[in-house]
Amino acid sequence: MAGDKYSVLLPTYNERDNLPLIVWLLVDTFTKQKLDYEIVVIDDNSPDGTIDVAKQLEEIYGKDKIVLRPRAGKLGLGTAYIHGIKHATGNFIFIMDADLSHHPKFIPEFIALQMKNDYDVVTGTRYVSRGGVYGWDLRRKLISRGANYLTQILLRPGCSDLTGSFRLYKKPVLEDLINLNESKGYVFQMEMIIRARQQKYTIGEVPITFVDRVYGESKLGGNEIVSFAQGLWRLLWT
Repeated sequence: MAGDKYSVLLPTYNERDNLPLIVWLLVDTFTKQKLDYEIVVIDDNSPDGTIDVAKQLEEIYGKDKIVLRPRAGKLGLGTAYIHGIKHATGNFIFIMDADLSHHPKFIPEFIALQMKNDYDVVTGTRYVSRGGVYGWDLRRKLISRGANYLTQILLRPGCSDLTGSFRLYKKPVLEDLINLNESKGYVFQMEMIIRARQQKYTIGEVPITFVDRVYGESKLGGNEIVSFAQGLWRLLWT
């Protein structure tokens, strides 16, 4: 719709190799679609110098398109979104990973579905027809599938992919859900959908293909798995 602006929140930690690629793909996608946009980079003091790369991108594309809002340390995904929203000027917010796991080529589908049905949230899903995961070993697939299956049984959220992190929100909806969310890390995205259903927000789904990172290391570890189990237990009683 004319007058709409899309803010992309990109939390980063050790993404100096991936950031130029994801930014170029985002700029290319929004430019071809003739959409107003900005990319808000929230770097948590990455030791690999991600912020230095971000500053170069700011010079290339302009401060109106690349908005740098670094933080002093690694403070968690949820607080990164809170920090980013404070500086986002768009009325719609995309959240996605900066490691190229989420390809911006799906963005036009998110926007088209949102506009058609006026959804409050549009989420990418790996677990329907035309969706999928590439590059994961068996362990990662079992963890993701198992977490999603268990959550479907216990919480019945009416959403096929609860742990995905490629989503489009109306800005006021995202602000409301973050205020309600008590989780951090891996379970954060799951609680966002659960709270959205509780608040009667409408949710649409777009099939996406998730591709494992090319550069850098995955941030999913044993602590995140324990956190997921604890978060799932808490959501059962709230």
